[in-house]
Amino acid sequence: MAISEGKFITSGNLRLWTERFGHPADPVVLLIMGTSTPGIGWPDELVETLVAGGRQVMRYDHRDTGRSDCVDFAAHPYTLGDLAGDALAVLDAYGVASAHIAGVSLGGAIAQWLAAHRPERVATLTAIMTGPMGADAGPAWARAMAGEEPDPDDLPPPAPYLLQHFLRAAATPPATREEAVAAGVETWRALHGGVLPFDERAARRLAEEGHDRTANPAAAANHDLAGRKMTEDRLVPLSSIKAPALVVHGTADPLRPLPHGEALAAAIPQARLEPIDGMGHSLLSPGLPRRVAELILRHTG
Repeated sequence: MAISEGKFITSGNLRLWTERFGHPADPVVLLIMGTSTPGIGWPDELVETLVAGGRQVMRYDHRDTGRSDCVDFAAHPYTLGDLAGDALAVLDAYGVASAHIAGVSLGGAIAQWLAAHRPERVATLTAIMTGPMGADAGPAWARAMAGEEPDPDDLPPPAPYLLQHFLRAAATPPATREEAVAAGVETWRALHGGVLPFDERAARRLAEEGHDRTANPAAAANHDLAGRKMTEDRLVPLSSIKAPALVVHGTADPLRPLPHGEALAAAIPQARLEPIDGMGHSLLSPGLPRRVAELILRHTG
């Protein structure tokens, strides 16, 4: 797929790798990826569908992923708000005053932060496979991993098999590139949910390119630390969001089960919930990227 423009931009003292596709006169869709995943996590098919539908598309590598700079998190910890600042820096670098913002997983929380705190920059909001940015999932995870009964007020924790996968992965960290790629493929398989067909070739390509593009593959784990930190700016009422909002969520999401998406849609005034039967916590299924792109096209039209 041809890139109209690819360049490094600056966010504070960090360099971020960015890509722009489509005609510069078309409305901009800024794609914000999820935890520990570079911009190529947005499948080319999704980008191509948006461009063919008359959208200019931008995607970028988060700090600590891909070609963007890595951070010493112990010395310079960052938060969800800082990651949102990176997204604003991308828009600024391309001279975009306002864009349609689409975020997946952690990127969906970043998109909510932008819609709540910088509403003038957000034409529409699309939040995919995510939940309310102010909902602390930590206690529910801890109870589930300890085998305790869930609190009735909690949003549901990840599926037990996925928690077990995370525990096994943490106990046996990869020592070589081949092990890292294999581990990445198996994590994507576990996140996928097991209902829709799993595109293993696409998952392997994403794991390989994600590993090979970065100077420090281990740095991507910093996103978990940043994502779990509940800061005051995340607690702003989502009822303050004025941008037209679309919430896309899979019925088979093992990481953030459907009630997370339902809770998000209920919190944003006039938000529309679009459940996708069988979708898990990935876009790695034949035809799924096009389907999600078509939802974004309709919402941004």
